[in-house]
Amino acid sequence: MSETGNRLRRLLESPNFEPQNYVKQLSQQSDGDRDLQEHRQKIQNLADETAQNLKKNVYKNYRQFIETAKEISYLESEMYQLSHILTEQKSIMESITQSLLSTDKDQTSKEMQAAFPKETEELKQRTLTSLLEKVEGGKNIMDTPGRHLVYNGDLLEYDVDNMAPIQKVHAFLMNDCLLIATWLPNRRGTVKYKYNALYDLESFAVVNVKDNPPMKDMFKILMFPDSRIFQAENSKIKKEWLEILDETKKNKANKDGRKKEEEVPTSPVRAEVSTNPFDEDEDEQADAGESVNLSLEWIQELPEDLDVCIAQRDFEGAVDLLDKLNEYLKDQPVTQKVKELRNKVDERVRQLTEVLVFELSPDRSLRGGPKATRRAVSQLIRLGQSTKACELFLKNRAVAVQTAIRQLRIEGATLLYIHKLCNIFFTSLLETAKEFEMDFAGNTGCYSAFVVWSRSAMRMFVDAFSKQVFDSKESLSTAAECVNVAKEHCQQLTEIGLDLTFTLQSLLVKDVKAALLSYKDIIMEATKHRNSEEMWRRMNLMTPEALTKLKDEMQSSGMSTFDTYVGDDCWVNLSYTVVAFTKQMLSFLEEGLKLYIPELHMVLLESLREIILVAVQHVDYSLRCEQDPEKKAFIMLNAGFLHDTVLPEVERRFEEGVGKPAKQLQDLRKSTRPVRINPESTTSLV
Repeated sequence: MSETGNRLRRLLESPNFEPQNYVKQLSQQSDGDRDLQEHRQKIQNLADETAQNLKKNVYKNYRQFIETAKEISYLESEMYQLSHILTEQKSIMESITQSLLSTDKDQTSKEMQAAFPKETEELKQRTLTSLLEKVEGGKNIMDTPGRHLVYNGDLLEYDVDNMAPIQKVHAFLMNDCLLIATWLPNRRGTVKYKYNALYDLESFAVVNVKDNPPMKDMFKILMFPDSRIFQAENSKIKKEWLEILDETKKNKANKDGRKKEEEVPTSPVRAEVSTNPFDEDEDEQADAGESVNLSLEWIQELPEDLDVCIAQRDFEGAVDLLDKLNEYLKDQPVTQKVKELRNKVDERVRQLTEVLVFELSPDRSLRGGPKATRRAVSQLIRLGQSTKACELFLKNRAVAVQTAIRQLRIEGATLLYIHKLCNIFFTSLLETAKEFEMDFAGNTGCYSAFVVWSRSAMRMFVDAFSKQVFDSKESLSTAAECVNVAKEHCQQLTEIGLDLTFTLQSLLVKDVKAALLSYKDIIMEATKHRNSEEMWRRMNLMTPEALTKLKDEMQSSGMSTFDTYVGDDCWVNLSYTVVAFTKQMLSFLEEGLKLYIPELHMVLLESLREIILVAVQHVDYSLRCEQDPEKKAFIMLNAGFLHDTVLPEVERRFEEGVGKPAKQLQDLRKSTRPVRINPESTTSLV
């Protein structure tokens, strides 16, 4: 930058710079409009240089920005998990404290119930009967003997999907079921509610919903595969609902267990001779079954330990406990007690699977990349759910890739946007493939699913690619550069043994074909327009610089004999139309070879042939119509240039780019071979 530019930069960067004073001073010192224009140009140049430096710095540190953003995303995900774990720990500690404080109250209540069991039972039944009289459609609920009321209260139900309030309900918790009744808008006498649903206590699970203002004091009832969310009036009532629901479910489970034990038939022992040959084996199995020791402390506490692990999101610990149990029972006979234990454990396995599936659902945060899913995927595989883990992992990554593409800002420069698009897509695909190979190393049957997923992801990428490159009618050179960028990124996947080049080409073939045909039509129209104005005069470039530039362009295009057509001073012994056609033709060939796909071999070949025919037919027509001998000789010179220099170069470059000769172009050159003619003759081609 000049000294004036440096001085202007320092002035604008000074902390005491005031624009209004500067403009006023500049206006006073200027002699006229020209000085102001020159000063404006200096400021504009300075602004352009500053913008260029800024772009270079951003591009230079672009990778660091990406890595920093990834690290921040990983840290945010870990902090979210840590916060969730601390919240669960706090809830567990509060529940333990509350249970210890209420031990004395529970003991006193049990003593009172033991002293007056019948009166208490009858009182609860009478209370329930009086309440159910207010429920429309609830008369048959009391038909079950022994059913009595435990707790009831008003709740507000919310929609599970959008968390919008639905209706006000009244819940009746009984010793074996839960009744949900809706409020009647128009009351009739003592009837205040309408029957809505009745759930057996064993058919649903109760889940505490974390407060997220204004959504607070809520709990969820899970009835697989459905669920309902209710809101209590305050946190105290919500806590009572959760505690009483949990206690009532436990009491019913204990009562049902005692009933099963009492219902075991005890027949009198009779000495008789058995004729069943399998009796001895059954006795041996029973004796062997009695040897299974299920009284170990860790086995007795296993269901509760699994519940704690699931609540604390200790998925590894839960699966370790399951593996330990399976290893212990592997060689043991299957007895009734073992079956009961298995049933309890299977229920926890189902809950653990649902939690892991939710961890992998696309609704969860997609930050952290594919590594964030490793924990849930590995535990699902250990549970024998490798197929489900594969499906959920690929769905999660598909949504992540789609979201990243949608969030990509569409730049004005198409090539810059394609660079960013390819970097995001292929980097995500490579990371996903590496993570998939690591997670499913021992499950080779899942690799076919990954290949299918890769093809669908590539289709999503091509949709965004084509919309920006081909639908926006970019030039053929820009389209060729963009396609080359995509191919280069696609080659990166070969390092992990995944080659999607053929898939990329097959998805792009339609758009590339349309681009080639469109550009061919443009060249043909431009050539015909120039032909209509052709005067068959030598080309005068006026300046040596322009002549040197043209010679360099022709040399770089493969026209090694072009210097023989250069005359004295700045003259070229070729017409402007032929030179322009040659440059446009070779440019089309170069871009077409960049876009070359085997399926488009004939499309490119026929396009070249049609373009060449336009020029050849024009030369042929001019020779037949021209009467001036000098112009005929000049036209023959141009025809020789096309036949002896341009067409062989097109054939050579086509064969090098494609790998096989272009027979159609060779036949065309042979059929248009020019002959030496007399000035009076009108025959030019054979």
